[in-house]
Amino acid sequence: MHIVMIGSGYVGLVSGGCFADFGHHVTCVDKSEAKIAALEAGEVPIFEPGLDAIISHNRAAGRLDFSLDLAGPVGDADVVFIAVGTPSRRGDGHADLSYVYAAAREIAAAVRGFTVVVTKSTVPVGTGDEIERIFREEFPDKDIVVVSNPEFLREGAAITDFKRPDRIVIGTEDARAVEVMREVYRPLYLNEAPLYFCERRTSELIKYAANAFLAMKITFINEIADLSEKIGADIQKVAKGIGMDKRIGDKFLHAGPGYGGSCFPKDTLALVKTAQDFDSPVRLIETTVAINDNRKRAMGRKVIAACDGDVRGKKIAVLGLTFKPNTDDMRDAPSITIIQALLDGGATVHAYDPEGMEASKGMLGPVTFGSNPYEIASGADAVVIVTEWEEFRALDLERLKTSMKRPVIVDLRNIYSAVDVSKQGFDYFPIGKLSKKA
Repeated sequence: MHIVMIGSGYVGLVSGGCFADFGHHVTCVDKSEAKIAALEAGEVPIFEPGLDAIISHNRAAGRLDFSLDLAGPVGDADVVFIAVGTPSRRGDGHADLSYVYAAAREIAAAVRGFTVVVTKSTVPVGTGDEIERIFREEFPDKDIVVVSNPEFLREGAAITDFKRPDRIVIGTEDARAVEVMREVYRPLYLNEAPLYFCERRTSELIKYAANAFLAMKITFINEIADLSEKIGADIQKVAKGIGMDKRIGDKFLHAGPGYGGSCFPKDTLALVKTAQDFDSPVRLIETTVAINDNRKRAMGRKVIAACDGDVRGKKIAVLGLTFKPNTDDMRDAPSITIIQALLDGGATVHAYDPEGMEASKGMLGPVTFGSNPYEIASGADAVVIVTEWEEFRALDLERLKTSMKRPVIVDLRNIYSAVDVSKQGFDYFPIGKLSKKA
């Protein structure tokens, strides 16, 4: 099939690359000349493990190309995916759909013959109806069906998620569109990936409800972690104990400094606003948003408390900046708020991240970046683990201690054993369990 992906950001590139890997011919369109030029030159503008290889392979096979021009590729397309950004709108927190509607109008003007237009972007309930209204009123002669097909990609594991999905949600009741979408995803038949067809509005809500539930699950375990610290319980054992219940499951029960990234903060807020508009408030999600916002600042206070309640004039080494490992995404990363709290307290902050330092420049204030964990820990009063990158899991603790001014580790991801770290002479401050002095 000939597929066009409007938007060559994270979702567009991953989806486009994987569809091309399935054997379809895919054209990724974007308005950014710099981005298209970089992609044409073989440079992938985002960090996602395995994506550069997929793009390179399918470029060489002639199944994947990039274009600034929308009209030509769309005119020849069987399916056009809209994968543009839907950021939170300034002022009210609603999803900004201006890019979606602009893309829809350009697509409609360019299509020839029957075409399926699919919203891959995360959009509020009713967006597909509005796109359909635009097509019907402004382009009445065009034969277009609007379908919802939300993405469920985890940054850092997006290729696997796309090729071995839990489910593929497709919102349409049009028989022709159903057949087209079955053909689009037919290569996943061998993986037994379940296609779940439902109404378009149902599909749009599934995406928001799924992300909101996971965000709520993270927030729940973080609150239980705070209680664990107060009463002397171990949050990792609590999480394991409740996660063994199949009704609950063990995913997203890892206590930490709060959720961030491109999806959870934006999508929970958008769901809250949508629910308010329909006079059906989602109180649990409203509370989830508020708790998560407060938690990030609280993590800054936790670091300050580990430094005897005062970081003025002290050097703090921060390991990990991105909101999670295996990505360069800094959007709503807990590190931003934590570092700001430390700077506000008068600390000197040095930081290292394997992929996120370039993206974080201009976001963190007067922070000094280093080339490895040991460089930034030299002379530090505390090391703070904010993101659980693999290379932080087996640090040479003896080397670290020798170079530090004070042997203090604040582990906001619980990647170390309190007993092992304290044996090395560190004061260790984890999440959701009692701190351990050397």
